[in-house]
Amino acid sequence: MLEILNVAGSRAYPPRVTPFTRAFWDTLRDGQFRTTRCDACHAYTFPPKPFCPHCWSRQVSWTDLSGRGTLYSATTVHAAPAAFRAEAPYRVGIVDLEEGPRIAVRIWGDAPIALDGAVEIVALHHDDGPLFAARPVKSAG
Repeated sequence: MLEILNVAGSRAYPPRVTPFTRAFWDTLRDGQFRTTRCDACHAYTFPPKPFCPHCWSRQVSWTDLSGRGTLYSATTVHAAPAAFRAEAPYRVGIVDLEEGPRIAVRIWGDAPIALDGAVEIVALHHDDGPLFAARPVKSAG
């Protein structure tokens, strides 16, 4: 289960929810991070898709992701697109999830974060629905 963080206000650019992706957004609201995995070649796909882009099979199943990964790349956005201008500057990055998918994410919070550092996905509860972001794993101690 992901940690759920409450965020005041609406999402700057709400995602397009389709009948297929509704399962992803509904479970994210509950703190679960899921995607699709091919029943034929066993490849993970993120974002979730109704087919496998690796072998083109239409036999995919929903599967849980741990939400743990490694930061591959990161940058700070200062000149943001219009929808996100009020949030600038903000950080974004690429995370390699433990299960294999490489995903683009918002980096949450101001904690220092290092390339190749451990990160965790968190669920963000906005007034109008969920989003997800990554943050550095808190060190024990």
